[in-house]
Parts: sequence; structure tokens; C-alpha cells
Amino acid sequence: MLGFLGEYQHSLDAKGRVILPAEFREPLAEGAVLTRLPDDGCLAVYRQEEFEQLAQRVRESAREGAAQAWLARNWFSSARPFTPDKQGRMAIPQNLREFGGLERDVMVVGIDNRIELWDPPKWRERSAESLEVSGAELGKMFF
Repeated sequence: MLGFLGEYQHSLDAKGRVILPAEFREPLAEGAVLTRLPDDGCLAVYRQEEFEQLAQRVRESAREGAAQAWLARNWFSSARPFTPDKQGRMAIPQNLREFGGLERDVMVVGIDNRIELWDPPKWRERSAESLEVSGAELGKMFF
């Protein structure tokens, strides 16, 4: 599978649902997991299989100490399994919308093995900062 690619801006509906891009729906049809990415302040969507692989690594890391155990607690406690509905929408629970700062619009961003859900101004800001800081690193990766 090629992975999740691209960025799309969509609006939340009155029930806190966001429509997923058409090309993202089939890979999630067998089930997916929504959780938060604490370091980035955004939400992440993983295919079921990808989440299970990450969960195993998180479990192993949690045995290394109290800080890692708390990170595991936070990650697992925020996780919500879901399957997109027939219209390709996913419901985002209120607590996760609050964490991600998602009030009206959502940037749905494909990041290879996951989808990230961002507050659009925060996404633009972080993306611009990243390009400023890592322009030379990008050059090393691609040229």
C-alpha cells in the first residue's frame, strides 16, 4: 500500500464528525483507531493493524519506567476504535476535539502510515516552522 498522502481541509458537522477523503476510506474500512499525539497536539488515525503494532511497542516501553508508563496510559486511554460510516465520516469525541483544538475546521493530513487531524491554523504554523528549520535536512533526504 502506498500510504496516506496529502492534506485536505474539511469542516466538522454539528455532531462532531469529519468527512474523510475518498482515498483514505478503503484502508480504514476494516477498522481504525483514533488517538492523540501528545507531543504534537494533534490527533492520529491508524489502521487497525498499524495500531496493534504500535500498541505492542508502547506496552514494551511502558515497562521501562514511570514516565513511559504514564505516556502509555495517556495514549491508550485516549484511543477510540471506529469504522467510517457510509458517507465516509468519522465521529471525533468531544474530549479529543478539545485536545486537538478542533472547533470548526479540520486539516486531514496523510502522513504515510497514519492520518493526522489538525486545527488548520496550528497545522499551517507548524508546517511553516518545520520547513524553515529543516529545509537543509529535506535537501539531504531528496537530493
